[in-house]
Amino acid sequence: MVQHQITAPLIVVSNRLPFVLQRNKDGVISRKASAGGLVTAVAPVVVDCGGLWIGWSGLHSKEPLEFIPESDPDDKAPTAGLLSKQVVAVHIPEREFDDFYNGCCNGTFWPLFHSMPDRAVFKAHTWDAYCSVNREFANCTLQALRNSLRELDEQEKFETCPVVWIHDYQLLVAATTIRQVIEEEKLRCKLAFFLHIPFPSWDIMRLFPWDDEILQGMLACDMVGFHIEDYCLNFIDCCSRRLGCRVDRNNMLVELAGRTVHIKALPIGIPFDRFVQLAETTPRFLKLAESEKIILGVDRLDYTKGLVHRILAFERLLEKYPEHVEKVTLLQISVPSRTDVREYRQLKEEMDQLVGRINGRFSMPNWSPIRYIYGGVTQEQLAAFYRDSAVALVTPLRDGMNLVAKEYVACQIREPGVLILSPFAGAGGMMHEALVVNPYEIDKAADTIHRALNMPLDEREVRMKQLRHREQQMDVNHWMNSFLASMGAVNNSDQADPLSTKMTPLTLDDFDQYLNNHIDTICKLSLILDYDGTLAPLTSHPDLAIMPEETKRVLERLSNMPDVNIAIISGRSLENVKKMVGLDQLTYAGSHGIEILHPDGTKFVHPVPFEYAEKLRELVQLLEKEVGHSGAWVEHKGVLLTFHYRETPSQQRDEIVRKACEIFQKAGFEPHEAHMAIEAKPPVKWDQGRACIHILRTMYGADWSERVRIVYAGTEAAMQALSGIACTFRVDSSPTVRTAANFRLEGPDAVLTMLKWVEKQMNKRSPRLTRSPRLSRSPKHQRKQNTLDYSLSFEDEEDIVGNTSASFLINGRQRRFNSNCLSSN
Repeated sequence: MVQHQITAPLIVVSNRLPFVLQRNKDGVISRKASAGGLVTAVAPVVVDCGGLWIGWSGLHSKEPLEFIPESDPDDKAPTAGLLSKQVVAVHIPEREFDDFYNGCCNGTFWPLFHSMPDRAVFKAHTWDAYCSVNREFANCTLQALRNSLRELDEQEKFETCPVVWIHDYQLLVAATTIRQVIEEEKLRCKLAFFLHIPFPSWDIMRLFPWDDEILQGMLACDMVGFHIEDYCLNFIDCCSRRLGCRVDRNNMLVELAGRTVHIKALPIGIPFDRFVQLAETTPRFLKLAESEKIILGVDRLDYTKGLVHRILAFERLLEKYPEHVEKVTLLQISVPSRTDVREYRQLKEEMDQLVGRINGRFSMPNWSPIRYIYGGVTQEQLAAFYRDSAVALVTPLRDGMNLVAKEYVACQIREPGVLILSPFAGAGGMMHEALVVNPYEIDKAADTIHRALNMPLDEREVRMKQLRHREQQMDVNHWMNSFLASMGAVNNSDQADPLSTKMTPLTLDDFDQYLNNHIDTICKLSLILDYDGTLAPLTSHPDLAIMPEETKRVLERLSNMPDVNIAIISGRSLENVKKMVGLDQLTYAGSHGIEILHPDGTKFVHPVPFEYAEKLRELVQLLEKEVGHSGAWVEHKGVLLTFHYRETPSQQRDEIVRKACEIFQKAGFEPHEAHMAIEAKPPVKWDQGRACIHILRTMYGADWSERVRIVYAGTEAAMQALSGIACTFRVDSSPTVRTAANFRLEGPDAVLTMLKWVEKQMNKRSPRLTRSPRLSRSPKHQRKQNTLDYSLSFEDEEDIVGNTSASFLINGRQRRFNSNCLSSN
């Protein structure tokens, strides 16, 4: 394997450090080598490029670990050259670590990602601990990145971009914090993530209550790697269906908030040559009769490994093919795992009883059918077992890759054996020459073992030769080089940076997928659109948020179509949003829907308590006095108030926001978070969602759902109310927002493209003259030049049933009625 020269420092972030730290009774810490393919491949690269390795020390202490010893001079492990200054130990309090690791990682993600949701436990406090630990890893990584960039700048390597490589399911959301900070501080780096376990399908992933945060955390990277293409496609499908991202399944690309994320299958390999060397030099450990054959199983004692199914299949083999009695022995090595977890203790008891029962049933004076080792074995012993076994049973119920299958193949240097492999391991889709069997089919598994034991030598040689050749070519160094090449981090001037490939720009054709099934040729269409950030770009001051002329022209043409009605809903005052849009035939909703003006002049105003206005004035004064500085300012919008901090320097932002929230709460207001702003809203049970429903009912009547199609584009304020009613688009450039929307759009340009698509589709309809439903129900005198000021407001809790009350403002006189009487004031 040709080793490419890495062109940038590599910062590896994993749950554990690449070696084991131990503290003796005197408190002295020692360093011990750790075996594993990941360490074997990655550690030498970190050493060579002067990179860093960040991980938990494995030791619980009250204070962060200040000293990490150097490696022993006689240490020959791959980590021997990794200096202590290249290692960053993450400190995690013991209680928090337990919630993070045992509670969330192993109690939730391990069974969920292995498609066993019935074993998963969803608890908010363990998820909180998981996020907290991920933030701590992120903060350690950011500090290491800053130090690395400082050294590069001192060497005048201003173009060199460090690669941060995050590993596995323990750190799924660490990149969220890293991405936010590197964009704020403009730190140069490339972010990558690799998942070493399976990624589940959408119907499994959606069970996790915070699945969007997981997906967004992974998408904060520039490249996300999985073992096999199936996991890549599962991930892309989840991003499309849960986050509403644009995806390119052919090129394995996902777009989120304008960033293109590359998804890549990188099947991990093993240190092939090292296992060959071990097989060649290790003596024989098994003492067998002359014709006795060994069937080998090597696994952690885990419910995903299919151990019980394997033992039952072997029992069925002896029942169905008694000629193997006294001729074949199953050697099952089960490495203890998570012995403090009840489910794992129960699995051990079940295995002990099952092995005991089968041995008691079939044993002879000089032969037992199963040799069961509950414990670890050395690398030398394992290589010998691989080499001397006639059959390897690798039959997990679900597994990311499974390196045991690859290690067995590497050690087949003498008379070749046969590999039996589950299709539910990642390796099952690559090692085609193995005998593939579904572990759930006990009878079929027994038949496959029988076939393997009787397979002719020439067939075994052909199969094993192909398997060995592939694994030798695609060893762990190939995996490492493939990753570096995917990140554009190797010295290869002939190729452009692979990460420079971007998703094609959003076009009208994209909306064929989004809206084709939603807009038909018969139903009317209601477009409900937010203003700021949706029709007009977000700016430093609201007065600068001008809607593009092209957008205005498209809206005007749409508003003149007989089957289209448009409503603009905004947090601005009603007068302001109407002025900013400047079109007459639209419905306008200001102050988040508290004020609504229809095209016919009908106006709705939701009642607001009288004392609210005075409290709002006091809040304005307090905010301007206490936090109206450093780019922060207060916008008073009638019944609403917005505290803007978009222009506040990032290093002061958290403190300004904290103080502002305290002022809101002391003044008796609940602070509502907006985009780089905090809003004070009236204490009424009315929001954009209810306003949208009111607009639709007023426009089309109560039975509109079968006759009208709704498209909403804007913020999250109305998503819940319109869920299942409208086709919804969340318009936001932030990659970390939670949304109930069907799809995402990055900003006003994407919304303009959507409006053009709608115009194109509506122009395909046969022309006909149809009056808008709202205008058709208005009295004739209301369509005259001097329209009436006609205001309707419903009480919050009684707007549908019960003692319904409402008020009208007609020609300046208020009239009030309820379900029992009508009176004039």
